[in-house]
Amino acid sequence: MRVGEALAGTGLAAREARLLLARAGGWSEASLLAHPERDLPRDIEALFAQWVARRRAGEPVAYLLGEREFYGLELDVTPAVLIPRPDTEVLVEQALARIPVDTEVRVLDLGTGSGAIALAVKCHRPRARVVAVDASGEALAVARGNARRLGLEIDFRLGSWCEPLRGERFDVLLSNPPYVAERDPHLGQGDLRFEPRAALLGGVDGLDAIRAIVAQARSCMFRGAWLLLEHGFDQAAAARALFDDAGFGSVESWTDLAGNPRVTGARYHRDAQPLTTAGGEH
Repeated sequence: MRVGEALAGTGLAAREARLLLARAGGWSEASLLAHPERDLPRDIEALFAQWVARRRAGEPVAYLLGEREFYGLELDVTPAVLIPRPDTEVLVEQALARIPVDTEVRVLDLGTGSGAIALAVKCHRPRARVVAVDASGEALAVARGNARRLGLEIDFRLGSWCEPLRGERFDVLLSNPPYVAERDPHLGQGDLRFEPRAALLGGVDGLDAIRAIVAQARSCMFRGAWLLLEHGFDQAAAARALFDDAGFGSVESWTDLAGNPRVTGARYHRDAQPLTTAGGEH
């Protein structure tokens, strides 16, 4: 079988088919497009056929390839972690806007998964001291592997939300927590069917993890620190209310590229001072 014939007969989106065949054969997508007449070795044809079958059954391309790009970084991913998505880049952008380039700001990523958020922040703010927490040892193994491969220093901790922090304080807290409601019909659709339930489900209304983080966060925040959370497209009002009830100030939501509010953040005021870890009131 030739490359052109293989790509034409998959029933997949053209880009997905090219990605899979390029990886199976060790070629670039450009090479596939330039040489559709190339004969496929039998072992590559067989591997490609297996991947096509798995993809047609719904398995995410990111899990088949074992990687996904996020904020300019190529990250390893496995079924132990959520697949990084463009929506979460809004969270990173809001964090970077609050982290000075030349200051040793302390940053905390709660529920780090593949390490995508922590690694993106560290890459663009190399002086930041970044701690990343996850309750899954399997997820932390993936995150640590990504940090080693990218040469980025992150302090990874195993535990639930703020529990493993030993009384430490931070200037910026970030999280893409589980926020899908237990009976959300999207759980039976697309990539979500294959992703880890513990990283998706946020209780009956999807807000359990957000409630827990907002309730715990002030115990590990400097005065003037920011807490920024990703949430569902229809959860912004509820997230803002949780921040208000917990006594945060400067509560605001930000939209994704589709115009949906996907990130809400607030500041631990206490007569907030400029972002700093030096001499901040605890």
